[in-house]
Amino acid sequence: MDPCPFVRLIIESLALKLPLAATKPSGHHVIHPSTTPCYAKLKLKNFPSQITILPLSPASTDPSPPDSSAVAAGFHLDAAALRRLSAKRVTLHVSVFTGRMGRTCGVSSGKLIGSVQVSVDFTGAHSEARVFQNGWMKLGTGEKPVAMLHLVVRAEPDPRFVFQFGGEPECSPVVFQIQGNRSQPVFSCKFSADRNNRSRSLPSDFNLNNRGWMRTFSGEKDRTGRERKGWMIIIYDLSGSAVAAASMITPFVPSPGSDRVSRSNAGAWLILRPNGASVSSWKPWGRLEAWRERGPVDGLGYKFELVTDTGLTSAAIPIAEGTMSMKKGGQFCIDNSVKDSVLSSNSPIRGFVMVSSVEGEGKTSVPTVQVGVQHVKCIADAALFIALSAAIDLSMDACRLFSQKLRKELCHDDQDSYF
Repeated sequence: MDPCPFVRLIIESLALKLPLAATKPSGHHVIHPSTTPCYAKLKLKNFPSQITILPLSPASTDPSPPDSSAVAAGFHLDAAALRRLSAKRVTLHVSVFTGRMGRTCGVSSGKLIGSVQVSVDFTGAHSEARVFQNGWMKLGTGEKPVAMLHLVVRAEPDPRFVFQFGGEPECSPVVFQIQGNRSQPVFSCKFSADRNNRSRSLPSDFNLNNRGWMRTFSGEKDRTGRERKGWMIIIYDLSGSAVAAASMITPFVPSPGSDRVSRSNAGAWLILRPNGASVSSWKPWGRLEAWRERGPVDGLGYKFELVTDTGLTSAAIPIAEGTMSMKKGGQFCIDNSVKDSVLSSNSPIRGFVMVSSVEGEGKTSVPTVQVGVQHVKCIADAALFIALSAAIDLSMDACRLFSQKLRKELCHDDQDSYF
């Protein structure tokens, strides 16, 4: 498999240094570091703006950069964007504000302190790393003391494998690898909705209940039509060998007195890889929980953990956690290079891992999946990310309100469907 060229524009080591006069707690137009947040808005043409909090650096003559290596923001450029932007220099605009982020009555609520511009040239950036800015920049002009902004702006190659489902995961589609204008089949999927399936293909020595991966519902009556369980999707390579799977191990059920899946009662999937040479036995690679968030935005909440097995015990390392709109969908992303990543510091996973598109509920969803090349050593590695992408996509359906019916492909024989 050949990857597609991608480049990542990284903005990191951000810090703001204010003039002494601006930090004194008296007078008008005062910025006091202990009470007033500062943030930066980053804008690159044809890309959505990004906002990041700015840490304050002591106002002194010390020119040393801030002690921070966390990426504050980044822009991902695919092959099409590289072709479009490599023929000309582009400008990264960085505007610094103080006050609350967001808008009130259509007007930005932050006060502009100043802005800087960094010229960026992406020519050849797909093959070698480049640095465009590294140091302090003035946020104003004139004789009066001005604020200073420290930032590092660099570009580095970020090649990725790109895959496209040929249909909705529940329709057992073919999965294609995309390379520019070419596509070729690399996997096929088989979806099943078996009410009696409880990860029946897991090895007998993997005790889900004792290790906490599966919740049981003892003492409850059979809730036919009030639970979604037994879904499984198996990924096959071109030779017909099963190379990955996603199995629903905890049913998606509504909370008592409700018709929605709550976080306290989340459904869960195991992402599985073959257990040795056996074609009927699996071992866990990851665990995905999903639920329906309450709040201003009706959202699909999720948490993904990497499962490690030492032979005696199993442990889970948090890899990704977030919320996406149930109505609009979004992207499921694993990337531990960004600031405030939920990835554990002892995680074996580094840098960009994957991103998968997810459509909102009720919409036709054919996920596109990007996977960083450093995380794919063989075709079976890529299949795991395909299975994970299918699981998060299917969770959008599993978390539909229980007052709504599912399409026929997702239903058991004793359940009603849309059709």
